[in-house]
Amino acid sequence: MRQPDFSRRVVVTGLGVVSPVGNDKESVWANLLNGVSGLGEITRFDTTPYSHRAGGEVKDFDPVAWMDAKAVRRSEPAMWYGVAAAKQAVADAGLEITDANREDIGVVYGTGAGGQTLMVDNWRVLRERGPARVAPTFIANGLVDSTSGMIAIETGAIGHNICVVTACSTGTNSIGEGAELIRRGDVHTVIAGSSEMPLLEVAHAGFGNMRGLGAPRDGEPITDVSRPFDRSRDGFVLGEGGGALILEDLELARARGAHIYAEVVGYGSTSDGWDMIQPVEHGTGAARAMKLALERRGVPADEVDVINPHGTSTPLGDKREAEAIQTVFGDRALSARRSLLVSGTKSMTGHMMGAAGAFEAVATVMTVAEQAVPPTINYREFDPAADVWVSSETMEMPVRYALSNNIGLGGHNAALIFRRWDGR
Repeated sequence: MRQPDFSRRVVVTGLGVVSPVGNDKESVWANLLNGVSGLGEITRFDTTPYSHRAGGEVKDFDPVAWMDAKAVRRSEPAMWYGVAAAKQAVADAGLEITDANREDIGVVYGTGAGGQTLMVDNWRVLRERGPARVAPTFIANGLVDSTSGMIAIETGAIGHNICVVTACSTGTNSIGEGAELIRRGDVHTVIAGSSEMPLLEVAHAGFGNMRGLGAPRDGEPITDVSRPFDRSRDGFVLGEGGGALILEDLELARARGAHIYAEVVGYGSTSDGWDMIQPVEHGTGAARAMKLALERRGVPADEVDVINPHGTSTPLGDKREAEAIQTVFGDRALSARRSLLVSGTKSMTGHMMGAAGAFEAVATVMTVAEQAVPPTINYREFDPAADVWVSSETMEMPVRYALSNNIGLGGHNAALIFRRWDGR
């Protein structure tokens, strides 16, 4: 074990992703830049009884390409997506996990509510066929931490292994805690991220009854349903998928000649302590998380050029987040200044719940690496109550630092900052 060194620098060397807009880094990034929506009518269950029918489903995904067929049969999509994203990220990083280094490679991988598919399926078996037919493998594969365990099994990474669960902030916290794990000296490399499959009928009904789901504007296609910060926004749409980042000690990444996408330079995590659903007034909890992320390694607030927001498309949530951004960045955040660009990728993916932070971290890393910012599709009408600069067009621009923001049920707030890697 290495000694703690909180000046230790951590970089991103690999990316993996499964999502409504693609199942690999290249297709995802191309679709995000081109404003391609991954939303459509849900096919996982009969939506006839529901007025809200949109979802962000993963398409053309074969779990057997990433896991043993027997393991696939015993598990569920949240695990499949997580393992696939992790393996993609390992390959993208050119990371060879061997007996010589596997104890120094950790996994920090979470989910908001993993295991729900197995729970529902086995409950149905219990009711219809009796207790003797409930799968004996159900429990081990349906725990919230089952995916982090399976990633270790599938990749051989046997260092520190934990599962973070902070609702919609899960992925952001997983990456932030993974970076801190390296600085603490427990490991030198971390597979970090999150996955989720919330497209269950009971979850859809629950969110609908919570009055959280949105609908397309009159006469508009179903892809219009998610419109962060737009004046007409009326709720979110559920999406599914997973994302993973390889985090490495900078010195070791350089020594092995790894490609570096970006540096992790900020992480903040706070709680509202206010309400299980609604964000605290003025978004003060999210503002504190962003401030902590800036202060942790001295990131200048006036050099943050892009924010990938939580931006779920709910009337109050987007308003509170806009207020939080204004609190932290002042007048520079206002739309009229055109100085701090907000890139709401949930407009294309929907809200991937526990997977959102990991997916959006991948998008944010690519933003600083490629110096291009995905559009917020469906954004048409400025809302003075959510006054931030949002573009419905792809922007090519210098990006020095980019911040990824996520806010979870229960009042969890997390923020990450990535710096453009310039070789120094």
